[in-house]
Parts: sequence; C-alpha cells; structure tokens
Amino acid sequence: MGKINETIVVIRGGGDLATGVVQKFQRTGFKVLILEIAQPLAIRRTVALCSAVYDGVYQVEDIKARRADSFEEINKIWQASEVPILIDPEGKSIEKLRPTIVVDAILAKRNLGTSQQLAPITIALGPGFTAGKDVDIVIETMRGHALAKLIFSGAALPNTGVPGIIGGKSNERVIHSPAGGKVEHIHQIGDRVKKDQVLFKVDNVEVKSPLDGTLRGLIEAGLTIRKGLKVADVDPRPSEEIDYLAISDKARALGGAALEAAFIKMNQLKSLD
Repeated sequence: MGKINETIVVIRGGGDLATGVVQKFQRTGFKVLILEIAQPLAIRRTVALCSAVYDGVYQVEDIKARRADSFEEINKIWQASEVPILIDPEGKSIEKLRPTIVVDAILAKRNLGTSQQLAPITIALGPGFTAGKDVDIVIETMRGHALAKLIFSGAALPNTGVPGIIGGKSNERVIHSPAGGKVEHIHQIGDRVKKDQVLFKVDNVEVKSPLDGTLRGLIEAGLTIRKGLKVADVDPRPSEEIDYLAISDKARALGGAALEAAFIKMNQLKSLD
C-alpha cells in the first residue's frame, strides 16, 4: 500500500451522511474525490458537500468541496487541499482513476453499481449490500445500538421506511412533495416555522409545515421533481438544540466507521505484501 497522502478514496454520494465520511478521510490525509449526480436531491443542503454541484464551491465545517468539470481539474483541486466533486453517477471515472478505496455513501437502500471489482478496498453504507459479496465491509446506518457497526459478512438491517425520531417526532417531521413540478422556496433552511405555514411551492402547489420547529432540510430551489419525493424536514426541538450548519452525530459516527473499515482492510492488504 502507498502512503496515505497518495491514496485515492472515491466516495459515491455527497449528501449529509456522505459528508461525514468525506471529512474523516480528508482530515487524515487521503486524496478524496466525490462522485455525484447532475442534480443532487439532498435536503440537508447546508451540511452536504454535494451543494458544490450547484454553487461551484461549497464548504461544510473545515472541508471545502469544488466542482471539477474535467479530470485535469481534479489534481488542481487536490493540490489546493480541497475535495473535488465530479458529476459521474455511474462511476465510470473509477476505472481511470484506479483508487485504492471506494465508499458507496449514496444511501439509496439498494446497490447502484458498486462491486468488489472497483477497487482493492470497497465499503458501503446501509442496506442494499452484502459484505463479502458486493463489497468488503458494510456499515450499519440504522439508529440504535448497532449504528456504525462494521459488518464483515452479511447485510445491514433492512430499510424500515420510518425516519428516526427527533424531538419525539418521526414521520410527522418529514415532508414529501404533494405534486410534481418546479420547486420555489418561500422559507430557507434555518428558519423557525409554525404548523401550517407555507414553506415552499411545487408547481404553485403550497407545501405547509406539518408542525412547529426549525426548517432543517429543504430541496434545492428550481429543480423539477416528481410527486412523493422527500423534499423537506422540520425539526421540532427548541432552536438552541439545533445546529443546521454542523455535521450530525450520525454522519460523524458513519464517517469514523468508514475510516476504521478502510484501515482494517489496508492493514490486511499490507500484511500480504
């Protein structure tokens, strides 16, 4: 195995949980590249590095991501100690880059094309993968006692479809689009809102807050979306308990687990040299 600062890590996905993974690898000296889709659908955009796809550059805490529009730009971004983000939903660039580590952090609840053949070390977050078959190690993403557990054989717990409980609320706090069409913001992430207050519109259909709280997640304005898509999240906790600009505890836990998994496999491969 090469030196850490020469080791390329490709992370598929740049949402809020993936950002926790990016931070751990970037801070410890790896050369990290994020692969994303052309129109990321993250709702916790203030803590998701995929926002760089829209803004060109975006910073979460101490990690700055910059959109790379060509392979030539990737090295320049690395030289600036930033994280390049490349639009490549199918992961076609992986073969050309030949990374040591590939982490699937898309959180799609299904495998969108990650396999053990992509890199010497492959890691995946959440359900949809089987360790030892699809990837080397799977990481549990379900909140609870097993959160961030490394799975060396078998799969993560199946998706329940039920959001985690925050401030005593689960399904009630998550908003799915009542219509298909273009998103128009009325409120912004971080705003305190009241129940039944209009938060945004989709194709001129008003979308109201399901409860009192802080608008913690909201899909990018201007996107044309389908009916039923998860588009917003209202946090019912008191405002002093919410930091919508900081990486979440869950994202940090998953990031630490992914880094641990990578070092375990690196040490195993090193012993075979």
